[in-house]
Amino acid sequence: MTEQGVRWTADQVLSLAPDAASRKAGGKLGTAGPWSGAGSGEGAVWGLCKGSGSKPYQTVVDLAGGAGPACKCSCPSRKFPCKHALGLLLLWAGGDGSVPEPEQPPDWAEQWLGGRRRRAESEQAPASADTASGGADPEAARRRAERRAERVTAGATELEQRLADLLRGGLAGAEQAGYGLWDETAARMVDAQASGLAARVRELGAIPASGPGWPARLLEECALLHLLDQGWLRRADLPEALVVTVRSRLGLSATPESPPVRDRWLVLAQYDTADPKLTTRRIWVHGAESGGTRLLLSYGAAGRAPELALPVGLALDAELSAHPGAAQFRSALGERFAPPAPADFRPPGVTTAEAAARYGDALRDDPWLESVPVTLGRVTPVPDGDGWQLADADADSALPLSRAARSRPGLWRLVAVSGGAPVTVFGEHGHRGFTPLTAWPVAPGEAVPLC
Repeated sequence: MTEQGVRWTADQVLSLAPDAASRKAGGKLGTAGPWSGAGSGEGAVWGLCKGSGSKPYQTVVDLAGGAGPACKCSCPSRKFPCKHALGLLLLWAGGDGSVPEPEQPPDWAEQWLGGRRRRAESEQAPASADTASGGADPEAARRRAERRAERVTAGATELEQRLADLLRGGLAGAEQAGYGLWDETAARMVDAQASGLAARVRELGAIPASGPGWPARLLEECALLHLLDQGWLRRADLPEALVVTVRSRLGLSATPESPPVRDRWLVLAQYDTADPKLTTRRIWVHGAESGGTRLLLSYGAAGRAPELALPVGLALDAELSAHPGAAQFRSALGERFAPPAPADFRPPGVTTAEAAARYGDALRDDPWLESVPVTLGRVTPVPDGDGWQLADADADSALPLSRAARSRPGLWRLVAVSGGAPVTVFGEHGHRGFTPLTAWPVAPGEAVPLC
């Protein structure tokens, strides 16, 4: 035991890395050689790391932040956490005395820690008088919403015409047009304030270059895009729950309306996806008491990793508020009551057949849903021709792994964890197959991130 709680494992530290390059570079800095003045205390770890310049980099990590660790480093990296923070955490996790405790933070670390914690307290303070008295003018808000709805309607109508032109001219024209056609159409959807439509249109541009069978895949995605357009244009005829889902898919944000649920949320997986303008971090969590699996999203501008980072395998005592909409897993992180700590539970597993049925049921409420979070119990990774599948140890059924999963190093990590024996695996299951994100051995053991 330490002042920060039970020390993390190396896997839990490396699960915070924004990419493979940072994971590799951080691993090289996880030894005592480049560090001086390292110490820990008051819920933080700090140290000086020798770099290429004359002055060492000042690195400090706040472990007591309720939303997970936060760090500051004087290096020029725009990644979060940077390789120096990862190396410092690995050094601390090693527990070999290289990071003594309890220690008093040096002035440079204390200044940042104090400022950060004061800001955190102020953010959790009661709302301002303006908010308490009702906030902005509701009539002005209604007019803004109406104007945006008109722009979205115009954008959806234009997109319908473009889809009709594409099909009338033949799908072969999409391959010849390249990305230019889709980029220009996506820009029009951005102008219409329909970011969800813009994102789906951009994805169409990559399909003609995705290998054999691309016309069928393009037609399928165009059909789903058409369905989304029609859902918005005919929303007056839809059930209210489906209207909320359509709005969400279009990118019309909604404030969580459900009461917050306090629980110990086990961090199941964390991974980033990036485009030229934005990095999106997806963090899956599972409630010990509520039994729900929820999704936390955070964003970083181009070239910057999102600040919210939670180590896989730890549990966070916090409140989550679910976003509205059918088959929606996204939640907003509310008040945090303690830093992430080691968990003594796992999510319950289901069979491969139950996982397939779960996705089918979810599609009834949200036809645009690409996947659902699923924990498979007692499955074994086995080769299946040119691909792989997860075979159910207790039933004659299996789920194929997605193409993306087959190309990741995490597949071989999953095979190593299994060793031919059944394992518990959390991942995302959809029409492209199952993508494993985290595995646990059947015997007691730590969560092993696969992404």
